[in-house]
Amino acid sequence: MKLWMKISLWILLFIAVVMVLFFGNKVEMGNVVKPPVVSIHVDGPDAFLTESELILRLKTQNLIYEGQIYEQLNINKIEATILSMPEVRKVQVYKRLNNTWNIDLYLIKPIARIFNKHGETYYLDSDGKKMQRSDLHTAHTLVFSGDIGDKFDSETAVSIINNDSLKSIRDLDDIYRISNYVCKDPLLQSLIGQVYLNENNDFIMIPVLGDQQIVFGTAHSEKEVREKFQKLKVFYKEAIPYEGWSKYSEISLKYEGQIVCKKAN
Repeated sequence: MKLWMKISLWILLFIAVVMVLFFGNKVEMGNVVKPPVVSIHVDGPDAFLTESELILRLKTQNLIYEGQIYEQLNINKIEATILSMPEVRKVQVYKRLNNTWNIDLYLIKPIARIFNKHGETYYLDSDGKKMQRSDLHTAHTLVFSGDIGDKFDSETAVSIINNDSLKSIRDLDDIYRISNYVCKDPLLQSLIGQVYLNENNDFIMIPVLGDQQIVFGTAHSEKEVREKFQKLKVFYKEAIPYEGWSKYSEISLKYEGQIVCKKAN
């Protein structure tokens, strides 16, 4: 076969493939949109957003609707809308072949619930960002209350930590350090349930077991938090099995290099 005939056949084949793809895409764009394949990823047991809630929100904003054809599906707008939801950390929305499309989203991980002195309650996540309380879901996290001045519309914990002028007047950075450490330690997670900030800016921890309180004191650095919790873990592993849970009414970690205990009456 001559060279020009081979070239002509390849050109015809290329044109045929392009036409098949073009008309196939035209037909697909006119088909009714199928429900998305939704994948929700969450670090931990608490998911603040379910698939049914997500679909309902998209329908409420008329981003997906009954009888919608594929050409009307605006995945960029859908992705931006989902990303603006307070429960979502990261999302990717994309179309696939055969008139299908996917939503892959990653949810935030709440690590603390805060009840401030202004009557507000909100969550703090693992990135140091604040999230409004959900009426549908409750996360099993550390609960902080007491003389906490930071409002929901104030700076994030991370921005406070990175700003020396804010550290002395904010409580959120200390709360973040404590809760971020506890959520990564299974023993501490099972041990501590609530934390109270008193008028002296000392954090008082209430264990799940026993009647004593743990005077943690301040939490001005990651090093301070780490060393105090390490002392507490050693105490609970080595002393409590011999002394018993009810011997002490107070365990103080305030003083560097030592643990001070007060016996129960």
